[in-house]
Amino acid sequence: MGAQWSKQMERRKLIADEKKTLQDLNESSGCVFPGCDHRPADRKNWISGLNPEKVHINKIVWPGTHDSGTHKIGIKMVSRPFAQCQSLSIYQQLVLGTRLLDIRVNENQKVCHGILATFAIDVVINDVKKFLSETESEIIILEIRTEFGHNDPPEFEKHLEEQLGEYLIHQDDHVFQKTVAEILPKRIICVWKPQKSDPPKAGSPFWSSGYLKDNWIDTDLPATKFESNLKYLGQQQPVTSRKYFYRVENTVTPQADNPVLCVKPVTKRIHGYARLFITQCFSRNIADKLQVFSTDFIDEDFVDACVGLTWARVEGKA
Repeated sequence: MGAQWSKQMERRKLIADEKKTLQDLNESSGCVFPGCDHRPADRKNWISGLNPEKVHINKIVWPGTHDSGTHKIGIKMVSRPFAQCQSLSIYQQLVLGTRLLDIRVNENQKVCHGILATFAIDVVINDVKKFLSETESEIIILEIRTEFGHNDPPEFEKHLEEQLGEYLIHQDDHVFQKTVAEILPKRIICVWKPQKSDPPKAGSPFWSSGYLKDNWIDTDLPATKFESNLKYLGQQQPVTSRKYFYRVENTVTPQADNPVLCVKPVTKRIHGYARLFITQCFSRNIADKLQVFSTDFIDEDFVDACVGLTWARVEGKA
Protein backbone atom coordinates (compact mmCIF):
# COMPACT_ATOMS: atom_id res chain seq x y z
CA MET A 1 0.00 0.00 0.00
CA GLY A 2 2.81 2.39 0.93
CA ALA A 3 4.71 1.64 -2.30
CA GLN A 4 1.59 2.31 -4.37
CA TRP A 5 0.98 5.62 -2.59
CA SER A 6 4.60 6.63 -3.17
CA LYS A 7 4.29 5.78 -6.84
CA GLN A 8 1.16 7.89 -7.16
CA MET A 9 2.85 10.84 -5.48
CA GLU A 10 5.75 10.56 -7.92
CA ARG A 11 3.31 10.51 -10.84
CA ARG A 12 1.50 13.59 -9.57
CA LYS A 13 4.80 15.44 -9.21
CA LEU A 14 5.86 14.44 -12.72
CA ILE A 15 2.58 15.68 -14.16
CA ALA A 16 2.87 18.95 -12.23
CA ASP A 17 6.44 19.41 -13.48
CA GLU A 18 5.39 18.79 -17.09
CA LYS A 19 2.52 21.25 -16.82
CA LYS A 20 4.95 23.85 -15.48
CA THR A 21 7.33 23.16 -18.37
CA LEU A 22 4.66 24.14 -20.85
CA GLN A 23 3.58 27.13 -18.78
CA ASP A 24 7.16 28.41 -18.64
CA LEU A 25 7.65 27.88 -22.37
CA ASN A 26 4.42 29.72 -23.06
CA GLU A 27 5.51 32.66 -20.92
CA SER A 28 8.99 32.85 -22.43
CA SER A 29 8.16 32.38 -26.12
CA GLY A 30 4.61 33.68 -26.44
CA CYS A 31 2.18 32.64 -29.15
CA VAL A 32 2.94 34.88 -32.12
CA PHE A 33 3.04 33.36 -35.60
CA PRO A 34 1.99 34.45 -39.10
CA GLY A 35 -1.77 34.73 -39.16
CA CYS A 36 -2.20 34.49 -35.39
CA ASP A 37 -4.40 37.61 -35.34
CA HIS A 38 -6.60 36.47 -38.22
CA ARG A 39 -10.20 35.60 -37.36
CA PRO A 40 -12.53 34.12 -39.98
CA ALA A 41 -15.67 36.15 -40.56
CA ASP A 42 -17.67 32.92 -40.82
CA ARG A 43 -16.21 29.73 -39.38
CA LYS A 44 -18.88 27.66 -41.09
CA ASN A 45 -17.56 28.85 -44.47
CA TRP A 46 -13.94 29.62 -43.66
CA ILE A 47 -12.43 27.84 -46.68
CA SER A 48 -14.82 29.71 -48.95
CA GLY A 49 -13.77 32.93 -47.20
CA LEU A 50 -10.14 32.36 -48.21
CA ASN A 51 -11.10 32.05 -51.91
CA PRO A 52 -11.29 28.45 -53.24
CA GLU A 53 -9.33 29.46 -56.35
CA LYS A 54 -6.34 30.41 -54.19
CA VAL A 55 -6.47 27.68 -51.52
CA HIS A 56 -4.40 24.62 -52.42
CA ILE A 57 -5.25 21.40 -50.59
CA ASN A 58 -1.66 21.02 -49.35
CA LYS A 59 -1.62 24.55 -47.90
CA ILE A 60 -4.59 24.00 -45.57
CA VAL A 61 -3.99 23.52 -41.84
CA TRP A 62 -6.93 21.22 -41.15
CA PRO A 63 -8.57 21.71 -37.72
CA GLY A 64 -9.47 18.18 -36.64
CA THR A 65 -11.25 16.48 -33.79
CA HIS A 66 -10.02 13.37 -31.99
CA ASP A 67 -12.67 10.66 -31.45
CA SER A 68 -15.16 12.94 -33.14
CA GLY A 69 -18.31 10.90 -32.55
CA THR A 70 -18.24 10.60 -28.77
CA HIS A 71 -20.38 13.51 -27.58
CA LYS A 72 -23.21 11.14 -26.52
CA ILE A 73 -21.22 8.00 -25.82
CA GLY A 74 -21.86 5.91 -22.72
CA ILE A 75 -24.13 6.81 -19.84
CA LYS A 76 -24.14 10.43 -18.72
CA MET A 77 -22.26 10.94 -15.41
CA VAL A 78 -21.42 7.21 -15.32
CA SER A 79 -19.34 5.89 -18.25
CA ARG A 80 -19.42 8.96 -20.51
CA PRO A 81 -16.64 10.91 -18.73
CA PHE A 82 -14.23 8.04 -19.40
CA ALA A 83 -14.80 8.00 -23.17
CA GLN A 84 -16.18 11.38 -24.25
CA CYS A 85 -13.66 13.44 -26.23
CA GLN A 86 -16.03 15.98 -27.80
CA SER A 87 -19.02 17.88 -26.44
CA LEU A 88 -20.43 18.93 -29.82
CA SER A 89 -22.32 16.90 -32.42
CA ILE A 90 -20.68 16.19 -35.78
CA TYR A 91 -22.77 18.91 -37.42
CA GLN A 92 -21.89 21.42 -34.70
CA GLN A 93 -18.20 20.60 -35.05
CA LEU A 94 -18.33 21.24 -38.78
CA VAL A 95 -20.19 24.53 -38.32
CA LEU A 96 -17.55 25.58 -35.78
CA GLY A 97 -14.85 25.01 -38.41
CA THR A 98 -13.68 21.43 -37.94
CA ARG A 99 -12.51 19.97 -41.25
CA LEU A 100 -11.19 16.55 -40.24
CA LEU A 101 -13.36 14.00 -38.46
CA ASP A 102 -11.99 10.90 -36.70
CA ILE A 103 -14.74 8.26 -36.62
CA ARG A 104 -14.31 4.74 -35.20
CA VAL A 105 -16.84 2.00 -35.94
CA ASN A 106 -17.57 -1.57 -34.85
CA GLU A 107 -18.93 -4.55 -36.79
CA ASN A 108 -22.50 -3.27 -36.35
CA GLN A 109 -21.78 0.09 -38.03
CA LYS A 110 -22.01 1.78 -34.64
CA VAL A 111 -19.65 4.62 -33.75
CA CYS A 112 -17.56 3.57 -30.78
CA HIS A 113 -14.62 4.33 -28.51
CA GLY A 114 -13.11 1.11 -27.23
CA ILE A 115 -15.86 -1.13 -25.88
CA LEU A 116 -18.45 1.67 -25.66
CA ALA A 117 -20.73 2.18 -28.65
CA THR A 118 -23.02 5.08 -29.44
CA PHE A 119 -25.18 5.98 -32.47
CA ALA A 120 -25.06 4.41 -35.94
CA ILE A 121 -22.68 5.67 -38.62
CA ASP A 122 -25.71 7.07 -40.47
CA VAL A 123 -25.97 9.78 -37.80
CA VAL A 124 -22.50 10.96 -38.81
CA ILE A 125 -23.33 10.65 -42.51
CA ASN A 126 -26.54 12.67 -42.13
CA ASP A 127 -24.76 15.43 -40.19
CA VAL A 128 -22.04 15.60 -42.85
CA LYS A 129 -24.60 15.74 -45.67
CA LYS A 130 -26.59 18.43 -43.88
CA PHE A 131 -23.47 20.56 -43.51
CA LEU A 132 -22.44 20.08 -47.13
CA SER A 133 -25.94 21.02 -48.31
CA GLU A 134 -25.64 24.33 -46.45
CA THR A 135 -22.16 25.24 -47.77
CA GLU A 136 -20.56 25.39 -51.20
CA SER A 137 -16.77 25.17 -50.93
CA GLU A 138 -15.91 23.45 -47.65
CA ILE A 139 -13.78 20.30 -48.02
CA ILE A 140 -13.84 17.62 -45.31
CA ILE A 141 -11.39 14.84 -44.51
CA LEU A 142 -13.58 12.05 -43.15
CA GLU A 143 -11.46 9.35 -41.51
CA ILE A 144 -13.39 6.19 -40.67
CA ARG A 145 -11.62 3.23 -39.09
CA THR A 146 -12.62 -0.03 -37.51
CA GLU A 147 -11.92 0.37 -33.81
CA PHE A 148 -9.25 -1.85 -32.28
CA GLY A 149 -10.73 -5.08 -30.93
CA HIS A 150 -13.64 -5.03 -33.38
CA ASN A 151 -14.32 -6.63 -36.75
CA ASP A 152 -14.94 -4.67 -39.92
CA PRO A 153 -18.62 -3.95 -40.62
CA PRO A 154 -19.84 -6.08 -43.56
CA GLU A 155 -20.14 -4.36 -46.97
CA PHE A 156 -19.20 -1.07 -45.35
CA GLU A 157 -17.58 0.54 -48.40
CA LYS A 158 -20.73 -0.17 -50.39
CA HIS A 159 -22.87 1.54 -47.76
CA LEU A 160 -20.60 4.58 -47.61
CA GLU A 161 -20.53 4.95 -51.37
CA GLU A 162 -24.30 4.68 -51.59
CA GLN A 163 -24.68 7.45 -49.02
CA LEU A 164 -21.79 9.78 -49.94
CA GLY A 165 -20.83 8.86 -53.51
CA GLU A 166 -21.73 12.20 -55.09
CA TYR A 167 -19.37 14.01 -52.69
CA LEU A 168 -16.40 11.61 -52.66
CA ILE A 169 -13.02 12.77 -53.98
CA HIS A 170 -11.36 9.68 -55.44
CA GLN A 171 -7.93 8.56 -54.26
CA ASP A 172 -5.41 10.45 -56.41
CA ASP A 173 -1.94 11.80 -55.58
CA HIS A 174 -2.59 14.83 -57.79
CA VAL A 175 -5.26 16.10 -55.39
CA PHE A 176 -2.63 17.52 -53.03
CA GLN A 177 -1.42 20.04 -55.62
CA LYS A 178 -4.89 21.17 -56.66
CA THR A 179 -6.90 24.12 -55.44
CA VAL A 180 -10.26 23.69 -53.76
CA ALA A 181 -11.91 25.18 -56.85
CA GLU A 182 -10.33 22.50 -59.04
CA ILE A 183 -11.78 19.73 -56.86
CA LEU A 184 -15.31 21.06 -56.48
CA PRO A 185 -18.11 19.95 -56.60
CA LYS A 186 -16.56 16.92 -54.85
CA ARG A 187 -16.25 17.66 -51.14
CA ILE A 188 -15.07 14.65 -49.07
CA ILE A 189 -11.71 12.94 -48.83
CA CYS A 190 -12.83 9.73 -47.11
CA VAL A 191 -10.00 7.72 -45.56
CA TRP A 192 -11.21 4.19 -44.81
CA LYS A 193 -9.06 2.10 -42.46
CA PRO A 194 -10.41 -1.45 -42.04
CA GLN A 195 -8.78 -3.88 -39.62
CA LYS A 196 -8.84 -7.01 -41.80
CA SER A 197 -10.57 -6.19 -45.09
CA ASP A 198 -8.58 -5.18 -48.15
CA PRO A 199 -7.59 -1.49 -48.12
CA PRO A 200 -8.92 0.87 -50.79
CA LYS A 201 -7.02 0.74 -54.08
CA ALA A 202 -5.70 3.58 -56.24
CA GLY A 203 -8.53 5.38 -58.01
CA SER A 204 -11.07 4.16 -55.45
CA PRO A 205 -13.70 6.53 -53.99
CA PHE A 206 -11.88 5.90 -50.68
CA TRP A 207 -8.35 6.68 -49.54
CA SER A 208 -6.17 4.07 -47.84
CA SER A 209 -4.53 4.44 -44.42
CA GLY A 210 -1.19 5.51 -45.87
CA TYR A 211 -2.75 8.80 -46.89
CA LEU A 212 -3.37 9.88 -43.29
CA LYS A 213 -0.41 9.24 -41.03
CA ASP A 214 0.46 10.13 -37.45
CA ASN A 215 2.78 9.08 -34.65
CA TRP A 216 0.42 8.82 -31.70
CA ILE A 217 1.94 8.06 -28.30
CA ASP A 218 -0.11 6.86 -25.34
CA THR A 219 0.69 9.24 -22.50
CA ASP A 220 -0.97 11.58 -20.02
CA LEU A 221 2.17 13.73 -19.74
CA PRO A 222 1.62 17.03 -21.59
CA ALA A 223 5.22 18.15 -22.19
CA THR A 224 6.18 14.62 -23.26
CA LYS A 225 3.37 14.61 -25.84
CA PHE A 226 4.15 18.16 -26.94
CA GLU A 227 7.81 17.34 -27.64
CA SER A 228 6.93 14.04 -29.29
CA ASN A 229 4.58 15.88 -31.64
CA LEU A 230 7.37 18.29 -32.60
CA LYS A 231 9.91 15.50 -33.01
CA TYR A 232 7.83 13.39 -35.38
CA LEU A 233 6.47 16.38 -37.28
CA GLY A 234 10.06 17.44 -37.91
CA GLN A 235 10.73 14.11 -39.61
CA GLN A 236 8.05 14.68 -42.27
CA GLN A 237 8.40 16.29 -45.67
CA PRO A 238 7.14 19.84 -46.20
CA VAL A 239 3.46 19.96 -47.15
CA THR A 240 4.28 21.19 -50.66
CA SER A 241 6.09 17.94 -51.54
CA ARG A 242 4.06 15.49 -49.43
CA LYS A 243 1.66 12.97 -50.98
CA TYR A 244 -0.16 12.18 -47.73
CA PHE A 245 -1.76 14.02 -44.83
CA TYR A 246 0.16 14.06 -41.56
CA ARG A 247 -1.70 14.58 -38.29
CA VAL A 248 -0.53 16.00 -34.99
CA GLU A 249 -2.90 15.55 -32.04
CA ASN A 250 -2.92 18.13 -29.27
CA THR A 251 -4.21 15.55 -26.78
CA VAL A 252 -3.10 13.45 -23.83
CA THR A 253 -4.74 10.23 -22.68
CA PRO A 254 -5.79 8.93 -19.24
CA GLN A 255 -3.61 6.08 -17.98
CA ALA A 256 -4.77 3.04 -16.02
CA ASP A 257 -2.08 3.50 -13.36
CA ASN A 258 -3.23 7.05 -12.54
CA PRO A 259 -6.25 7.90 -10.35
CA VAL A 260 -7.48 10.55 -12.84
CA LEU A 261 -9.22 8.49 -15.53
CA CYS A 262 -11.75 10.95 -16.96
CA VAL A 263 -10.79 12.36 -20.36
CA LYS A 264 -11.55 16.05 -19.87
CA PRO A 265 -9.33 16.87 -16.85
CA VAL A 266 -6.47 14.87 -18.33
CA THR A 267 -6.55 16.29 -21.85
CA LYS A 268 -6.97 19.78 -20.36
CA ARG A 269 -3.29 19.55 -19.40
CA ILE A 270 -2.32 20.20 -23.03
CA HIS A 271 -5.50 21.65 -24.51
CA GLY A 272 -4.57 25.31 -24.08
CA TYR A 273 -1.20 25.04 -25.81
CA ALA A 274 -2.25 24.72 -29.44
CA ARG A 275 -1.06 28.22 -30.34
CA LEU A 276 2.17 27.59 -28.46
CA PHE A 277 2.69 24.47 -30.55
CA ILE A 278 2.31 26.43 -33.80
CA THR A 279 4.71 29.06 -32.46
CA GLN A 280 7.24 26.36 -31.63
CA CYS A 281 6.90 24.94 -35.14
CA PHE A 282 8.11 28.29 -36.46
CA SER A 283 10.85 28.55 -33.84
CA ARG A 284 12.16 25.12 -34.87
CA ASN A 285 11.77 25.75 -38.61
CA ILE A 286 9.20 22.99 -39.17
CA ALA A 287 6.08 25.11 -39.66
CA ASP A 288 6.05 24.19 -43.36
CA LYS A 289 5.30 20.61 -42.29
CA LEU A 290 2.22 21.27 -40.15
CA GLN A 291 -0.95 20.07 -41.85
CA VAL A 292 -3.62 18.27 -39.78
CA PHE A 293 -3.93 19.51 -36.20
CA SER A 294 -6.48 17.70 -34.03
CA THR A 295 -7.76 18.17 -30.51
CA ASP A 296 -10.23 16.96 -27.92
CA PHE A 297 -13.15 19.29 -27.12
CA ILE A 298 -12.51 21.60 -30.06
CA ASP A 299 -13.25 25.29 -29.56
CA GLU A 300 -13.27 28.53 -31.55
CA ASP A 301 -9.73 29.57 -30.65
CA PHE A 302 -8.29 26.26 -31.87
CA VAL A 303 -10.11 26.65 -35.19
CA ASP A 304 -9.01 30.28 -35.52
CA ALA A 305 -5.36 29.34 -34.99
CA CYS A 306 -5.50 26.78 -37.82
CA VAL A 307 -7.45 29.09 -40.11
CA GLY A 308 -5.07 31.96 -39.35
CA LEU A 309 -2.02 29.96 -40.39
CA THR A 310 -3.85 28.74 -43.50
CA TRP A 311 -4.67 32.36 -44.39
CA ALA A 312 -1.01 33.32 -43.95
CA ARG A 313 0.08 30.52 -46.28
CA VAL A 314 -2.49 31.45 -48.93
CA GLU A 315 -1.42 35.10 -48.75
CA GLY A 316 2.28 34.22 -48.93
CA LYS A 317 2.99 35.39 -45.39
CA ALA A 318 4.10 31.98 -44.08
